[in-house]
Amino acid sequence: MTEQDGRDATDQAAGTQVDKQPERPPERDEDGFLPRRELLSQIDDAIEAEDGPTLNALLEPMHGADIADIIEKLSPAERRGFLRLYSGEIDGEILSEIDESIREEVLEQLPREVVAEAVREMDSDDVVDLIEDLDQPEREEILSALDDSDRVAVEQALAYPEYSAGRLMQSEVVTAPEHWTVGETIDFLRAEEWLPDQFYHIILVDPRRHPISYVTLGRLLASPRDIPLRDITEDSFRTISAFADEGDVAYAFNQYHLISAPVVDADDRLVGVITMDDAMSVLDEEHEEDFLRMARVSDDSHVSDGPFQTARQRLPWLMINLVTASISALVIAQFEATLASLVILAALMPIVASTGGIAGTQSLAVAVRGLATRELTFSNARRVIWRELFAGLLNGLGLAVILTLAGFFILGSLKIGLVLGMAMIANQIVAAMGGVLVPLGLTRLGLDPALASGTFVTTMTDVMGFFAFLGLASVVLL
Repeated sequence: MTEQDGRDATDQAAGTQVDKQPERPPERDEDGFLPRRELLSQIDDAIEAEDGPTLNALLEPMHGADIADIIEKLSPAERRGFLRLYSGEIDGEILSEIDESIREEVLEQLPREVVAEAVREMDSDDVVDLIEDLDQPEREEILSALDDSDRVAVEQALAYPEYSAGRLMQSEVVTAPEHWTVGETIDFLRAEEWLPDQFYHIILVDPRRHPISYVTLGRLLASPRDIPLRDITEDSFRTISAFADEGDVAYAFNQYHLISAPVVDADDRLVGVITMDDAMSVLDEEHEEDFLRMARVSDDSHVSDGPFQTARQRLPWLMINLVTASISALVIAQFEATLASLVILAALMPIVASTGGIAGTQSLAVAVRGLATRELTFSNARRVIWRELFAGLLNGLGLAVILTLAGFFILGSLKIGLVLGMAMIANQIVAAMGGVLVPLGLTRLGLDPALASGTFVTTMTDVMGFFAFLGLASVVLL
């Protein structure tokens, strides 16, 4: 018998059809995740034609996260048409993936029975995330769709402070006494019907429901039935207070490579569990928030926002920048006579200021990231400050050599080149130092370093750049 014959016989014995072609997975964009443009166009056509069956057929093989992405990409009018045609297929997975910026809009347009059924499918942490920003009437309407036990769990989570571990946890927890054996635990898991769809650990608790350790599912299944659970526990076990800030939770998961962690109340009793996916979502949100704030953009800005909402979010920072730019203008005004004598200086000023601004942004980005990941602390701040000082000095010297030579060969003036070079050295040092000292200072004051550091650093580099360049020009060239 040939190898092919053997495979054919095996397939026939298993009752399979050898000549059946596997279903093609839905096509993706070049990044491998988002739906392709042709599919989005077909979805738009189906919405415009009010063709519900075609829309269902297009979306049927897709993951809930991809369907949520489609909902987010649609215009408000298209979204209303989409939800009218597809509302019966919206489940808990899709609803939990929709961005919070349009989630309330989506909930308002869905039939109440669809929302109720979708919410019943969701874990308690996803329900909390769904309703915590809703007004009380809408919140009560969703809570009323839950079973009594689920409703109590969600209300208990909502009682914890916003952005705390208590809001992040799910109440569905698999526990076992430490004296149980592997066999007893497996029999228990097989007999229970309430288990979460996904969990990673069996949490061992004492009679007062204090978590004392946990066992991974892999270790549980690989161990003989008569082994006590206490003999196969994991060293990575640690508990998280329900009142802990969610940023600290994300840090702990990332730092200690946790998969899940039990959450305890003020009496150290087990109240829930946080899983890795929720912790990493917080980490992603914090990185996104820092990125937006460093760009002086509101952290609740989204591409789905309208033009008036976008303008309202950005205008305050533009007005602040207008004030800080006025400081630079005042500095320049002090050297009016110098500029009048050497008009070429006006064309050269942006070189020093803009290069200093870039250097300040580079230093600032590293410092803010270091503070967020706790690589930069007040205990090692001195070393980082000295590093930035010397880095700024070296960059300034390198750029000064280039500018001095350019001033001599292009402008025909060695003095202008030297002025540019010396001003560049001074501004690079200020930029590098400001990029670290400003966020450290804001952190010491209890403020978010990503929120206002960019404005201060940009102002420092602009003012210092103009002052150094025009001040040196007044002394050297006039």
